[in-house]
Amino acid sequence: MKKTTLLALTFALFSGTSMAHTLQNGAPLPPAKVAEHGELTLNGDDIVYQTWQTEQLPGKVRVIQAIAGRSSAKEMNAPLMEAITAADFDDARYQTTTIINQDDAMWGTGGFVKSSAEDSKREFSWSSIVLDENGNVAEAWRLKEESSLIAVLDNQGSVRFVKEGKLSADEVNQVVSLVTQLVNR
Repeated sequence: MKKTTLLALTFALFSGTSMAHTLQNGAPLPPAKVAEHGELTLNGDDIVYQTWQTEQLPGKVRVIQAIAGRSSAKEMNAPLMEAITAADFDDARYQTTTIINQDDAMWGTGGFVKSSAEDSKREFSWSSIVLDENGNVAEAWRLKEESSLIAVLDNQGSVRFVKEGKLSADEVNQVVSLVTQLVNR
């Protein structure tokens, strides 16, 4: 009985660790590509989708928000997105990139997730919005379901901050301060 309990505990501990995201401070993002749907771009008032991949991120300081296609995941770090919008960073040096995992949406809501992403692109045309139909990014980065990941990248594409889950008020301030420092370099 003790061997079985120890074995079960060991398995639980190691399986939990293997599910941790793969992003590391000081390193580039693990490669990921989204061909189905991809990055939303505006052509007049029409939305056009194009292939997106992590290799196109260097060049600007970025906050990456990788979220499940659920309202609860979007709301998880809404205070950070509000603080970023209020900071009004220079578009030539900064961009928010939101990656929406449509594969992690509640059953039957995929169309709503897509139309919501398109509405957001029209409202925040300067932001980069990626609709990941098959969850390629979540799989490549081993993200938790029904969650939100925030990462700050410097202009070289290296991760400078990363956290999965809801940021505290102190962490929101830390992210805004870090982005301010990186943009003003």
